[in-house]
Amino acid sequence: MDTFSPVQTLAPGDHSLAPRDIPAEPFRLTPRELDAYLARIGLGRPRAADLPTLVALHHAHVTSFTWEAIDAFMGWPVDPHPHAAFAKMVDGPRGGWCYEMNGLFGAALAALGYKVTRLCAGVRRAELGDMAVGNHLTLRVDLDQPWLAEVGLGDAILAPVPMRLGAVEQYGRAFAIAEADGGWLRFHNHRHGAAPSFDFRPGHCDEAALAAAHEMLIRDAGSPFLRNLVVQRHAPGRTEGIFNHTRRIVTDAGVEERPIADAREFARLMREVFQIEVPEPEAVWARVVETERDWLAA
Repeated sequence: MDTFSPVQTLAPGDHSLAPRDIPAEPFRLTPRELDAYLARIGLGRPRAADLPTLVALHHAHVTSFTWEAIDAFMGWPVDPHPHAAFAKMVDGPRGGWCYEMNGLFGAALAALGYKVTRLCAGVRRAELGDMAVGNHLTLRVDLDQPWLAEVGLGDAILAPVPMRLGAVEQYGRAFAIAEADGGWLRFHNHRHGAAPSFDFRPGHCDEAALAAAHEMLIRDAGSPFLRNLVVQRHAPGRTEGIFNHTRRIVTDAGVEERPIADAREFARLMREVFQIEVPEPEAVWARVVETERDWLAA
């Protein structure tokens, strides 16, 4: 089992908020699904639902699956239920976005005996205000204290972090949890992160808000995921990303951006770098070209 151990620097004292809402019964993978999921991320059945196992599972998940919103970009059906995410990501093999990545991970953790709460969060709430609430699903796992388990941001933490105020350093990148307005906490991504932050409350679960935001993100013309192709994956020593026609590589040295030449290179990157099987890669690339043409004409 992977024993990745992040370096963490945290402010003294527990500043977590008390839960405000009673979570619904958590989704759980079936025993068959759980075995297939663990095989997909390269781990065997853990002996205990403890912190070392959670760290190993978190690291294995984010390094085994690609964050991608290709279905939303293409207007293909997207089902956020964890069993649907399992079929897509484990049987696929594909990746997923926060609703699928954190949804699948939370269902696996619940099946392993962890106490998991699905939190209704908001990416870029610092800029968008409360209209952002629900556009991100994140996870709370209760052990010796509440832990933030976050595998759905695409390029953020590799291991869970205590759900309290303070700075966090992992693999040379600085993260933090800070106070925000209205009783919210703000997770700050590293300085090269695609999404700079998301807000959450340690007890705020609202499945209706998550469902409404998911529907908006796959149908509303203003959704950033309908107008932009976004794909991200953790790799040894770097984070790989695709933003429309640009390949973006983040390392300790900084950010390198390279244009993607054509559909053939795009298909190769999906296969070899992002390790997913994308239906109709030529059609996806044609949509990238069409979308950027529309941007230039606007």
